[in-house]
Amino acid sequence: MAEPELRDWLDDLQRWYAAQCDGDWEHTYGVSIETLDNPGWRLRVDLVGTELEALAATRGRVERSETDWLDWRIADGRFEAGCGTYYLGEAVAAFFALHP
Repeated sequence: MAEPELRDWLDDLQRWYAAQCDGDWEHTYGVSIETLDNPGWRLRVDLVGTELEALAATRGRVERSETDWLDWRIADGRFEAGCGTYYLGEAVAAFFALHP
């Protein structure tokens, strides 16, 4: 998966989040980005109450090296991804690749 431009994935994620905000959804659900201690990133996107809620449980993994990796899954109404330090954009791209 090619690394998308930072502005592209950030804009896409902002637009997707804004489209979910209906006065209720954002009070219970949302998007979070955290750092990992190995080092890397964790991305969590709540799918409950969105057009993606019905996505089946699935997972994927890309491991190119010790620092270049991406692990993602859909489970329990959430998309979750972990990735190496320079691959947060790829994690967001993996989320958007799941859209029907």
